Amino acid sequence: MSLQWDRNFALEQAGDDDELLVELLDLLRMSSAGDLEKIKAAALAGDAGAMGDAAHSIKGAAASMGVVALRDVAYEIEKKGRAGDLEAAKIHIDELQGLIAELDSLE
Repeated sequence: MSLQWDRNFALEQAGDDDELLVELLDLLRMSSAGDLEKIKAAALAGDAGAMGDAAHSIKGAAASMGVVALRDVAYEIEKKGRAGDLEAAKIHIDELQGLIAELDSLE
């Protein structure tokens, strides 16, 4: 799945500063990787609410950087986790992991 990155939006969020954009993308990569680990741990612990909370963090960061597909998948995990539907939330973890790995391709 493609990240569907709106680079122009992200650059606008960075005040049209390419160096700041690079820094913000690095922060997105690090925070998303950390939140993915929280999601996996919550899935193993059977804590749907914690999955939803960590996914909410990814969703917000991805939205602020114009990474549409990452935002959308994180939202699905958040929504299902907060509804207490652990199994439905877990279905999206591999897709989320793949999208987070694709963040390395953004410049």
